[in-house]
Amino acid sequence: MITGWEWDETLFAGAAEHYLRGRVPYAPGFAATLGEILSGRVLDVGCGPGNVTLALAPYFPEVVGLDPDPGMLAEARREAARREVANVRWVRARAEDLPAGLGEFQAVVFASSFHWMDQERVAATVLTMLPPSGAFVHISDQKDAPMPTSVPYAAIAELVRRFLGPVRRAGQGRILSGETPGGEELVIERAGFGGLERHIVPAGQVLERGEDDVVAWTFSQSGSAPHLFGERLGEFEGELRGLLRAAGGRFTEHVPPTDIRIWRRP
Repeated sequence: MITGWEWDETLFAGAAEHYLRGRVPYAPGFAATLGEILSGRVLDVGCGPGNVTLALAPYFPEVVGLDPDPGMLAEARREAARREVANVRWVRARAEDLPAGLGEFQAVVFASSFHWMDQERVAATVLTMLPPSGAFVHISDQKDAPMPTSVPYAAIAELVRRFLGPVRRAGQGRILSGETPGGEELVIERAGFGGLERHIVPAGQVLERGEDDVVAWTFSQSGSAPHLFGERLGEFEGELRGLLRAAGGRFTEHVPPTDIRIWRRP
């Protein structure tokens, strides 16, 4: 769990509208891969604007997306309506509120969200929400497979530091450490899960990224969400756009492989 930080309602304030456009997607085949391995009801914890929830919907009878941020859920509902997806349900709650009367699931999914919560408490609760052989699913980019990009991320990070200071922000607090003592795998195994399976879904597709896409990526991050800049938001965005135009204004980025790790309830 991230230390030196406590949840507050402003964590992603103003970021939801930028998320779907700004974030690099998971490998296109990740949902189909899970559909081949798993079945039944699925819960997506920390679903954000529903990008993973909606990708999973064609492969499962019901998918529930859970998130505490009302802006994220509003974006998720709009996107579900636009796609005419009928087998999803959205619930506003923190992971620590589980089981939240949601019943039993065959799989509970955490897509780059497990580090934002009380991991030991949540993992122990999820164990009680799964039947025998039910799945705890962790989805992320493959960390040991960095992909080529021409987006000037280092320069963007330096600009954010110049406006917000050297210590990364999270909501109204500051993140002192992003490391989980002993690692997330140890937390999950201590909760009672076993039988780790790992599936790497290949990607590598080249995305064309324009100025607006990279601005959206910047504002979709908790550490550079729009609310953090206060009255200087316009000034920051102006300098960010100037930086991007000076770097050419058009960029390429490769979609990284998706790392799916699955633990089972004994």
